Amino acid sequence: MALLYQHQPLSNNTIEDTMTETTLYGFDGSTYVRTVRCVLANKGVPYDQVSVNVLQGEPRQAEHLERHPFGKVPVLDIDGMRLRETDAIVRYLEARDPEPPMLPTDARARAKSDENVALYHNYGGSAITGFVAYHLFPHMVGGKNEELRQSGLENGKKFAKLAMENKGDAPFLAGDAPGYADYLLGPIVFYATLTEDGAALLAVDGMQDWWDRLSADDVFASTAPNLS
Repeated sequence: MALLYQHQPLSNNTIEDTMTETTLYGFDGSTYVRTVRCVLANKGVPYDQVSVNVLQGEPRQAEHLERHPFGKVPVLDIDGMRLRETDAIVRYLEARDPEPPMLPTDARARAKSDENVALYHNYGGSAITGFVAYHLFPHMVGGKNEELRQSGLENGKKFAKLAMENKGDAPFLAGDAPGYADYLLGPIVFYATLTEDGAALLAVDGMQDWWDRLSADDVFASTAPNLS
């Protein structure tokens, strides 16, 4: 499925006033923004995107702080309201446009998918980011700390093991097709694969097969950040 958005740089209110009713604020390098882009694309929701570049400190600018007082992305303006935080955005899109589902319909599978999302938010995301940051952007985390790198890698593998156990025999974390849990984990695993520690994460039983399937997903592939 092709992405349906028009990309705009962070700019003034004149540009924002000309946009469609659905606008995503956040830059493509953000893992959480990529998650929302994947879900929007799957749902076929047209949107404009205003780039808010974390690396350039734009989330802390007054213009964006009016949207999100804590200076975070993504933010989504849709249906006359503003939503902050990935969970709220994705769950609204799921309720608004149920097909294709991003959350399993079976109660047991849904519970395991929800558990993976919670595990990611509370443990996995920060752990994997810890060793990714060591390699890719140490200047943003106070420099290279070998202890934190090792801790991040070990906890990242611990999370990955739980995620694969919850997935069971299904091809994806959300069941037979990629869903919210897959699009949540996938963006940070992408960055992990760019580091020398990525192989250890993918060596967790089931992770490589899952990653190969997700990498072949058209929507996920089309939302890859431009690393240049």
